Amino acid sequence: MAAPAPRCDRTAAWPRLQAHYDTVGRGFDARTALRDDPQRVAAFGVQAPHVWADLSKNRIDATAEALLREVAADCGLAQRRDAMFAGEPINATEGRAVLHTLLRTPAGAQVAPGLRDALAQVHATLDAMLAYAEQVRADAAITDIVNIGIGGSDLGPQMATLALEAFRDPGKRLHFVSNIDGHELDAVLRQVDARSTLFLIASKTFTTLETMTNARSARAWFAAQGGTDVARHFAALTTNVEAAAQFGITRTFGFWDWVGGRYSLWSAIGLPVAIAIGAQGFRALLGGAHAMDLHFRTAPLAHNLPMRLGLLDVWYRNFHGWGSRSVAPYHSGLRRLPAYLQQLEMESNGKRVDLAGQPLPYATSPVVWGEPGTNGQHAYFQQLHQGTDVVPVEFIAVRQAAHALPGHHAQLLANVLAQSQALLQGQDDAGGHRHFPGNRPSTVLLLERLDPASLGALVAMYEHRVFTAGVLWGINSFDQWGVELGKVLAKDLAPRLESGDTTGLDASTAALVQRLRT
Repeated sequence: MAAPAPRCDRTAAWPRLQAHYDTVGRGFDARTALRDDPQRVAAFGVQAPHVWADLSKNRIDATAEALLREVAADCGLAQRRDAMFAGEPINATEGRAVLHTLLRTPAGAQVAPGLRDALAQVHATLDAMLAYAEQVRADAAITDIVNIGIGGSDLGPQMATLALEAFRDPGKRLHFVSNIDGHELDAVLRQVDARSTLFLIASKTFTTLETMTNARSARAWFAAQGGTDVARHFAALTTNVEAAAQFGITRTFGFWDWVGGRYSLWSAIGLPVAIAIGAQGFRALLGGAHAMDLHFRTAPLAHNLPMRLGLLDVWYRNFHGWGSRSVAPYHSGLRRLPAYLQQLEMESNGKRVDLAGQPLPYATSPVVWGEPGTNGQHAYFQQLHQGTDVVPVEFIAVRQAAHALPGHHAQLLANVLAQSQALLQGQDDAGGHRHFPGNRPSTVLLLERLDPASLGALVAMYEHRVFTAGVLWGINSFDQWGVELGKVLAKDLAPRLESGDTTGLDASTAALVQRLRT
């Protein structure tokens, strides 16, 4: 792979971008821009597969976008994107390719010569997984499916299953267990019958502490309920076939080390989704994501939705200094999307060193958070409208409802429009308490309907957006060493809670160990 291009702060355009921010960007008023420029909505509207975006209420102008595009070109964004799709080991710290996009590439598609065998393996696994999903769907004796995983092995399937509720098989109930807190697993086990439950154990290595603790407890519960056929009632989504066999599982579906956990929805990890919506629905999910992949690969930067969003993120984080972004999906099916995006973005771009391991002089990933509208309006929108911090908001709206209840959807859409409008316009009040400063940025992402294809496109858009910002920041968006230290320390502390040994611990941790043992 070619030597990495310079990171954003070492490009020729970066000082000019800073100068533009100092003279224009800092005081930019989107209200004035929308009033004075009749072409602004068209220029800041972007159509991508299944997603239309209105960026016109953001505090950015054409000059800033043009300079950001220069920075992106100097950072080698297009070349790094192409290297990812070609299977080059762009995950340098782990020496791995990054090929989650291959998981949704159609069979027989043109790929780099070195990826043909991998694509064939992808489709062999996909076909086997979907055949099993259809087998489970046809088995009336199985009424409950319990997915046991954590991180990407939980957030992606759970988010997608909830989002596609309208397409779910009504004869199957899906449950998700991730937390090592036994209260979560216990609550699920009290709802199911061992004779009619299928457990899916999702762990690439089959060693993840939380997942395997829950899996062993589920197996013990199954045996205590009189269950004997582990092979029928347990399946594994793992590459460690030997460990799964030792557990008693004979049916396994694997994936590859070039699939990161937070990018694994499209792999065998998506089995619960396939059981919920069927093989045809799952292929539509992959198809929507692939359509967004093609858009990301071929659309010019000025019309490339993931790239424009990623550049906007850099503009807000490094020039305006805004440290968080709120995601407000106005569709209850997307209620787990903010949590999914937290992992996708914060685990990918929450880095403090560049590709060379050197500390960065600027901020990277914002804090991503949110709740569905209209619930969020009655919780945290007070801070968004009148708080001291500016928080860019991302609204997600769906034009067509999947229900027939009269009046509801029109009220929902009216609310999303009103909140975006209110953040922009504000309100004057000499007394202060009813004053809304306005000029607070928001983006509206609009789907025609929420179905497997549009969900696939939306999620893929976010993946490529995160990649775009990561390239400019000069970081590796595909490792996650930050999750490791706590795991190592927990392994040391678990036996100390049994023994009471506090040798070598800091005073605070030692005192907490003693208090928890009392």
